[in-house]
Amino acid sequence: MRLTPLFIALTALSAPLAASAADWDNWPTKVAFSDGTELAATANIAYDLNDFSGADAFEDDDAVRRKEFGATLKKKGVYDAMVYYDFQADTWLDVFFRFESKAVFGKDIGRFRFGYMKTPVGLDSNTSSRAGSFVETALPVQAFYAGRRTGAEWVLERPQYLMQVGAYGGKDLQGDNPGTTQAVRGVWTPVKAPGDVIHLGLAYSQENPRGYRDGRDVHFNASARLRARPEAGLTDIRLVDSGSLVTADQIRRTGLEGIYIHGPFSVQAEALRTTVTRDGKPDYTGDGQYVMGSWIVTGESRPYSAGAVANVKPAHDYGAVELLARYSRIDLDDADVFGGRQHDWTVGANWYLTSHFKFQANYVWADASRRGVRTKPEIFELRAQVHF
Repeated sequence: MRLTPLFIALTALSAPLAASAADWDNWPTKVAFSDGTELAATANIAYDLNDFSGADAFEDDDAVRRKEFGATLKKKGVYDAMVYYDFQADTWLDVFFRFESKAVFGKDIGRFRFGYMKTPVGLDSNTSSRAGSFVETALPVQAFYAGRRTGAEWVLERPQYLMQVGAYGGKDLQGDNPGTTQAVRGVWTPVKAPGDVIHLGLAYSQENPRGYRDGRDVHFNASARLRARPEAGLTDIRLVDSGSLVTADQIRRTGLEGIYIHGPFSVQAEALRTTVTRDGKPDYTGDGQYVMGSWIVTGESRPYSAGAVANVKPAHDYGAVELLARYSRIDLDDADVFGGRQHDWTVGANWYLTSHFKFQANYVWADASRRGVRTKPEIFELRAQVHF
């Protein structure tokens, strides 16, 4: 395993940062105006190292994994807007305007959002990329999450429940995924207090993809593809892959989710399924699940709000330390498709140095089987992250 000069430099900086954590928590990234409006810059920069063993096809690598920059404009209780772009992946992230109904109608009937946003099936997918508990999302999250779409969304949040309904159409901001999608998510929170949360949710979306013609007037049929990396982001190898599913009439995604937080301990789990209906062929279904546990050794709790978790905020000058474990599985063998099966075990540790600096270490044991070929890579992962 090799440690790059950047990792060595970041580690060397960690001691003085920890000694003055309070000073590093107050960054001048926003400007407040007299009417209560705030204009802020936001960013998330992550540098990763992946070290592989047990499978010759994988190559060790280190690179910038995320280079996200954007801006927000908001007035508390009235509206907020965001423009966010990942320069590393050359991909648009959130681009939206949202307003509070009470500020417009005089009565709280929820929040309305218009623009480019995440679709709601997938709890871990809807957690901010800067707040991931593990370096990479679990196998079924990667394979089944629809991504972002352009449309409109309504969210109604109350102390014991959250309702989310969205409708999306056209193409995404990359010019891909033409079609329409409708989605709904419901979350029940019988217990919801700082450090004490029970969250149970169910989500469903229905996508109707459509074919398209490219600039050379070549027609492409509507299709779907379900696949996942082995919970390592610096490789393009997928050990499980459905291949292109054509012609896709409809893509139905279902998610069952749960979070339990009690002081420094938490458990989170999801069961995800995607069914693709195809012209002249049987329906195809892929499914998967994961369960993860977290213990924050330094005593803090995972923050929770609006149906999702966030990064731990350190209560000590030396930061906060979290230990984690996760099991995930996925099955992409169904009907006439042999996409493969895989299960991964992951252990990890996070050091939240301040509210803006985060270090992560994961070790993944992957076990995949596809068309009679079994592959068992092991991956050691490091991440150094700066965010605000």
